[in-house]
Amino acid sequence: MNGAAKGAVVGGVFLALLGGAGYGVYALVGDTDGDGKDGDTSVQAGKGSGPVGAKETAATAKAFLAAWAAGDERKAADLTNNAAAAQAAVGDFETKASVSKAVITPGTPNGATVPFKVEAEITYEGTTKPLSYDSQLTVVRGVTSGKPLVDWQPSVLHPQLQKDETLRAGAPANPPVKAVDRNGEELTAEKYPSLRQILDELRQTYGGKAGGKPGAELWIEPAAKEAPKRTLLTLVEGEPSTLKTYLDAKVQAAAEQAVAKFPEASVVAVQPSNGHILAVANHRKDGFNAAMRGNRAPGSTMKIVTAAMLMDRGLVAADKPAECPKEVTWDRKFHNLKNFDLPPGTPFATSFARSCNTAFIKQIKPVGDDSALPQEAKEVFGIDLDWKTGIQSTDGKVPPATGAAAAAAYIGQGQITMNPLNVASITATARTGVFRQPLLVSPELDGRTIATAQRRMKPAVHQQLVSMMKLTATAGTAKEAMSSVRGSDKGAKTGSAEVDGAGSPDSWFTGFSGDVAAAAMVEAGGHGGDAAGPIVATVLNAG
Repeated sequence: MNGAAKGAVVGGVFLALLGGAGYGVYALVGDTDGDGKDGDTSVQAGKGSGPVGAKETAATAKAFLAAWAAGDERKAADLTNNAAAAQAAVGDFETKASVSKAVITPGTPNGATVPFKVEAEITYEGTTKPLSYDSQLTVVRGVTSGKPLVDWQPSVLHPQLQKDETLRAGAPANPPVKAVDRNGEELTAEKYPSLRQILDELRQTYGGKAGGKPGAELWIEPAAKEAPKRTLLTLVEGEPSTLKTYLDAKVQAAAEQAVAKFPEASVVAVQPSNGHILAVANHRKDGFNAAMRGNRAPGSTMKIVTAAMLMDRGLVAADKPAECPKEVTWDRKFHNLKNFDLPPGTPFATSFARSCNTAFIKQIKPVGDDSALPQEAKEVFGIDLDWKTGIQSTDGKVPPATGAAAAAAYIGQGQITMNPLNVASITATARTGVFRQPLLVSPELDGRTIATAQRRMKPAVHQQLVSMMKLTATAGTAKEAMSSVRGSDKGAKTGSAEVDGAGSPDSWFTGFSGDVAAAAMVEAGGHGGDAAGPIVATVLNAG
């Protein structure tokens, strides 16, 4: 075609075939005028003000998509509000992502946002594979120019792209791995969507050590060097090595189904007898592995640690009375849910099972040591000991606190942060009396050092803690959620954590059944048993 463009209108679709430097083809739909002729793709150069109009949105989007599809990165960039970033990204789309063809089809605008579909072909060293996905762009008013411009975000190019990330095609540095569960069943991102990021991390960490040969792929290059590459398309199959994990496919499947019922939900299951991680699942818009890397206040699930510390010091006992008034003052007033109280002489076990805040806070003065709770958390429960699970994970934090901050800490608020992995481990430690660091894969794969706690839980404390968690599961705040868990050897603790600016508290729940411990968190999910409770119950039954 000698570099010239030929166009035709077919059924209201404008199709232009380009030779030379262009990708080869682009398609634009839904932008014709009344007589069936193609609409004007030019953008008015005049300076405007206020929100962009419908015509400005349509024209700007069409011109940008046409320039992108034609491989004209400079023209496309000039139609955005970040020309430098857009020019580099659109240019890399052809050269570094090896896109040999792009068909871009706009959808119906929704205000200033225009959805579109990209149907591309990736060609690398003689191999061509199709890539299709949906994305969108938003048109805004230029701050200085007043012109309608595409608000440039990496996600315009591909919806999974985040800040400073890029698309790349080639032979990856790490060969693929075939991850299998504890019984040898293959774990794939297609079957277990929550594992996609985890499988990518396992590949990055162990792909080069476990053998195998790389093929060719299209992937997302992360902004941080330590973050894993995310494969979008396999161009040439490599030879994967087999990597055994401690996950259990049956428990993982149950975890996936359970979190899917609630937005912004995460869950982890571990085996108390050895610390092996049986399942990790997240259902989040941002794709973040909050189950293992989150850091939010755990609410009353922290009372497991606080109760152990108080019993460790002989200040309370499961069968001894403990005051539970409606409210208590420690620099500021703290109260129980709906201001309930318990009659004088009520044993501490009931305060634990009913999640009485004031019964715990009233013990701060008798403890008389601001470091008591952090010490118990670290020395007995292994919190903040730099866990090496096999992939990236975040340790729980229990910093020393005084005054109102100490009172908040005793009930899992304030400066304390946890994630479901941390809380599941706390429950596993309570279950056995011994901290065993959670593990996703064997430390023998890379010789990494496993964290060990300074001391075991005292036998008397262990016995009382288990009995109180069992009481909570059968006659306390966890009764409803745990009623569906089979068997009688089960215990639990609920939690709800207030978050500044949130309309509802985070829902936390943790429990054990036999040799399985699990913890779940649902952001803004309400009280512990409302959302997180059913998730944990489902996972425990699967184990």
